[in-house]
Amino acid sequence: MEGDCLSCMKYLMFVFNFFIFLGGACLLGVGIWVMVDPTGFREIVAANPLLFTGAYILLAMGALLFLLGFLGCCGAIRENKCLLLFFFLFILLIFLAELSAAILAFIFRENLTREFFTKELTKHYQGSNETDVFSVTWNSVMITFGCCGVNGPEDFKSAPVYRFLNFNGDEVPEACCRREPQSRDGVLVNREECLLGRDRSLNKQGCYTVILNSFETYVYLAGALAIGVLAIELFAMIFAMCLFRGIQ
Repeated sequence: MEGDCLSCMKYLMFVFNFFIFLGGACLLGVGIWVMVDPTGFREIVAANPLLFTGAYILLAMGALLFLLGFLGCCGAIRENKCLLLFFFLFILLIFLAELSAAILAFIFRENLTREFFTKELTKHYQGSNETDVFSVTWNSVMITFGCCGVNGPEDFKSAPVYRFLNFNGDEVPEACCRREPQSRDGVLVNREECLLGRDRSLNKQGCYTVILNSFETYVYLAGALAIGVLAIELFAMIFAMCLFRGIQ
């Protein structure tokens, strides 16, 4: 009976580690996609130190989970106590790191409010200044998502730096203008009318609403995936310890 229980534990351990292996491969793939994506995310990530660091953390976590899943599978099948102990300790560290990251994300979620982005945009945006990282990032976002400002074109009326540097008196930056197709390579529908704030050639919807609507589903999926990964890691640690204690 004890041998059957140990054998069952071994195969359950293998299954959970196989899922960790697949999860690591997915994280690694997402991290690589974010860094090489040609539609604008690479510039946005590179321009923001926090996102830039997060992308590399995602790559590192994916690679580590990929490796640990493989080691866990080998340790379970070969019943190697050294590999199982190594696997348990590293999965525990990853579990605690992910839990800490989730708590920090919950604590600092107020930094992602509409008011925060509006304040930052009106305070720092410099228009078409290609040497300012903040402005280049916002221009890339507005062109990619076909939006204007945080709440709409009216944000630029209360942006003192933009108004001061805008010698031509344009109501909105060129990044707010409609394009066909809506991409950085698209042709401006009517640049002159757009810069005067005419509705027909201007993207009037704010970026906050557009991006929130675009990523709302993915945020819930990411949250569900994170909970699933944590649960799998917890069960994998339990099975690893049970298998470790059962091996003579």
